[in-house]
Amino acid sequence: MTLPLIALTHPQSPAAEAYRALRTNLEFARPDAPIRLVVFTSPSRAEDTADVVANLAVTVAQTGRRVLAVDADLRRPRLHDLFQVPDHPGLTEMVEAREQGESYGRETVVPGLWVLPAGHIPSNPADILDSKWLTDVWPGLRSAFDMVLINTPPVLAVADAAILAPRVDGVVLVLKAGTTKRSHALQAKERLERVGALLLGTVLVDAPYDKAVQSY
Repeated sequence: MTLPLIALTHPQSPAAEAYRALRTNLEFARPDAPIRLVVFTSPSRAEDTADVVANLAVTVAQTGRRVLAVDADLRRPRLHDLFQVPDHPGLTEMVEAREQGESYGRETVVPGLWVLPAGHIPSNPADILDSKWLTDVWPGLRSAFDMVLINTPPVLAVADAAILAPRVDGVVLVLKAGTTKRSHALQAKERLERVGALLLGTVLVDAPYDKAVQSY
């Protein structure tokens, strides 16, 4: 089975190399403590965080680490499509059943990489993510994996990302070149900081490739 992920299909491409650079940046983002539980969000729907989470998860797993990609976008989930795994049971069912997350993770064709899909679409996504039980689960997942990457909806659209952001090691904001409005990027940054999130940095997708380094 071939997954529709550039980190696998074109490992020598500039985009795949950029994901490896992102992996390295996260490793050294906080010198005093390792970054292991990371939320990825964006200002709006225009920036697709699922692609970033999926490709980054692949590159981390390729170094021999155990990685869990969690789809906490309980409104428009995509990680199950990208990794071609069943979409349920997943995070929603895990919270409703009050069971540990390991039993809901899906192995992928990438060694060391598991996916926790969103599960069925609930009527109360924010309440699911804000449950005390799920808050208590994150430290366990953090201990079970070398890195947990969490895909969330746009922070300006719904409260979901802001709910999770203060409970993890850090947040990465995904922006899209030529599309994300500067005002939206600033509003997203301010909203994350307002809830006490540690903003690790930003990822710029669809950026023009610098041909000056192409020959190397």
